[in-house]
Amino acid sequence: MNRPCNSMEPRVMDDDMLKLAVGDQGPQEEAGQLAKQEGILFKDVLSLQLDFRNILRIDNLWQFENLRKLQLDNNIIEKIEGLENLAHLVWLDLSFNNIETIEGLDTLVNLEDLSLFNNRISKIDSLDALVKLQVLSLGNNRIDNMMNIIYLRRFKCLRTLSLSRNPISEAEDYKMFICAYLPDLVYLDYRRIDDHTASVSLSVSQPCETESSSPQKKLAEAKHQYSIDELKHRENLMQAQLEDEQARREELEKHKTAFVEHLNGSFLFDSMYAEDSEGNKLSYLPGVGELLETYKDKFVIICVNIFEYGLKQQEKRKTELDTFSECVHEAIQENQEQGKRKIAKFEEKHLSSLSAIREESELRNIEKMILECSADISELFDALMTLEMQLVEQLEETINMFERNIVDMVGLFIENVQSLYPFCDDLPPWGGATEPLGLSWPLDKRMFHRV
Repeated sequence: MNRPCNSMEPRVMDDDMLKLAVGDQGPQEEAGQLAKQEGILFKDVLSLQLDFRNILRIDNLWQFENLRKLQLDNNIIEKIEGLENLAHLVWLDLSFNNIETIEGLDTLVNLEDLSLFNNRISKIDSLDALVKLQVLSLGNNRIDNMMNIIYLRRFKCLRTLSLSRNPISEAEDYKMFICAYLPDLVYLDYRRIDDHTASVSLSVSQPCETESSSPQKKLAEAKHQYSIDELKHRENLMQAQLEDEQARREELEKHKTAFVEHLNGSFLFDSMYAEDSEGNKLSYLPGVGELLETYKDKFVIICVNIFEYGLKQQEKRKTELDTFSECVHEAIQENQEQGKRKIAKFEEKHLSSLSAIREESELRNIEKMILECSADISELFDALMTLEMQLVEQLEETINMFERNIVDMVGLFIENVQSLYPFCDDLPPWGGATEPLGLSWPLDKRMFHRV
């Protein structure tokens, strides 16, 4: 049952409300007064409590970029929104509101505890980004389909779940089904999943560790074994597909870095030929199809040669880049070490000088010592500035050398590839035509405009 409406007018989350809330929850007495006088920076606030304020809409929280705990329960909020900048949020309470749809949580990648108790939610979804989720409270909502439980299998850290007072909690097989399909769950509806364990309080920070199966869990798994095995098989297939897709994306990115994407096959030839309507007509002539296939095979061989050559050249460029980064790091580190040694030597010398000044009673001698200290300080300043200028010159020389090497390597790469490409003109299937089927596209423009 949802919270009954009160007679207060709906309120907006404006700066005045936020300042008042931050002030009330901040330090009190003298420290609190000083903070109020100087002003409290919202970006420094880690916890914010905004319950029982009749808030209708979440807004103006973008300044709380380091917020870790947000309490918005017991309001009249209808939509989850305005949380995009709260990437550090760990704990979020939206219980006792009027929310119907789970949404607006895509950026909360660090969220561990989410409470949506006592709302109007009928479906569990749109939580995919919450990979660290450990505690989920969805009790007293309108969830009536047991398939919502299967969606929660993707949250490997989920240990505490509340679904009491939902339509699904009335099902005869409710607890057994959850135990079977969420085997890593430790607490369900504020009770430990164990036949021999008494009621326990809701835990906020269970670790992502799988506990040993209780007798009840084993019984549930046995009862639903066939369905679970089938589900695991589908999940494994999906995971394998995702891994393959990720591997393909990484491989393509590697090829793009080497400027040879899609050249390890017939993609370039097919993409050019696909747009040549006249060539398609000619390919139906007797003998033309065979000539076209011969030309395609030789064209693809050239593309593959370019592809392999490009990958080798990319490795050389990467080696050059790694050497450059290492040289820059070593130069900076050596320069800093020299500076530290000079400063340490200066401090060692002047600790004794300061002691001597304190013990000296003659004003003339004191002035002389101070002048000597000033001269030493100027000398140290000049020495540090000299080191800095040396570092700048060394880095400029290293950068210029790196730039020359990269330009030479890229130039050689382009020159060698362009020397391969003209051989395509020697492979025409049309009896000497140099522009067969529109294949006169400038390969260098397509491949090397990013170099």
